[in-house]
Amino acid sequence: MLLVFAGTKRNTTTRTAIVIVVPTLVVIILVVGIIYLFLRVRKRKDHLETMDEMGNVESLQFDFDVIRAATGDFSDANKLGKGGFGPVYKGKLSNGQDIAVKRLSKNSRQGDSEFMNEVVSVAKLQHRNLVRLLGFFLEGNERLLVYEFVPNRSLDQYIFDPKKSANLDWESRYKIIKGIARGLLYLHEDSRLRIIHRNLKAANILLDIEMNPKILDFGMARMCVLDQTEGNTNRVVGTYGYMAPEYAMLGQFSIKSDVFSFGVMMLEIVSGHKITSFREGENKEYLLSYAWKNWREGTAVNLIDLTLRSGPLSEMIRCIHIGLLCVEANVADRLDMASVVLLLNSNSIALPLPTQPASFVQYGVPLATSMKLDTDCKPVSQYEVSITELDPR
Repeated sequence: MLLVFAGTKRNTTTRTAIVIVVPTLVVIILVVGIIYLFLRVRKRKDHLETMDEMGNVESLQFDFDVIRAATGDFSDANKLGKGGFGPVYKGKLSNGQDIAVKRLSKNSRQGDSEFMNEVVSVAKLQHRNLVRLLGFFLEGNERLLVYEFVPNRSLDQYIFDPKKSANLDWESRYKIIKGIARGLLYLHEDSRLRIIHRNLKAANILLDIEMNPKILDFGMARMCVLDQTEGNTNRVVGTYGYMAPEYAMLGQFSIKSDVFSFGVMMLEIVSGHKITSFREGENKEYLLSYAWKNWREGTAVNLIDLTLRSGPLSEMIRCIHIGLLCVEANVADRLDMASVVLLLNSNSIALPLPTQPASFVQYGVPLATSMKLDTDCKPVSQYEVSITELDPR
């Protein structure tokens, strides 16, 4: 009887062990199989992505002889301008397509692979208010960027020229303001790279055949200067007057640095005056201080360009209001571009009261000194992005 019980107990133990071990082994095999398949699929996906990136690089890479022929061997006759990153030339491809070629200076600190990666990334950014990057050439110290050619001159060529500004009515100016805002919002929030321009100014806004604005040089800080997208930097990229003081003086930058530059441009577009060359009678005054003084005194209408004889006055005043909200001294109080776009497209939304604009004074630099630096648009570093326009003179 005892032997039968012992045998039964052993059988039960064996069955229990089988019940536990077999499912466990099955689960382990399944898990290992799933992990293997996952790694295999991921490896294949990474391989395909790598091949895709290689394909992107190849599709974007131009032959040097093609570019040289298109630009007439980089002839002075085809030279459109020169800035901190190098000269720009107009060119025409064999298929008749017009292009603009930026010949980068040889002081970039990036390696070839990093440069190509940035070019591929920036080329993927497509928006109606951005100048499209078509491709590049890279060999040795020669680095060329190929852009779409934008036929009309840059914005500064229109709003600061007394004759041309008279032909730029309020409807056109308002369209330009809203287009720049949409393009900047895309760079800040909707693009895959979250780009901070860091040198937004009227000279870096091109106008197409229908006077739609296109932002230029939005990827140059990434392609030629290795930096994080926000924080602190000892390599300042920009132009005094358009640059937020905390960036120009302390090297602190963020999307709100671009918002400041946008606010400056808004006031320039409404007034028709450069940020540093506004005059009241015989006195030369900084545009932001003049705008703020008139806002406080309830005479903001004095800021409006005298050539704007028609157009809704309330809309112009609202743009001045939004512009002042973009250049506030407290970085946190400045609008973001999503708010700017919303406010520009809805006149029913109430605006908060602006506070005094930021100035270089609060950073220990006399206003007159800082403005003198900007009068000649001198670069603040060897990396200043100061390309003027991609159009024939």
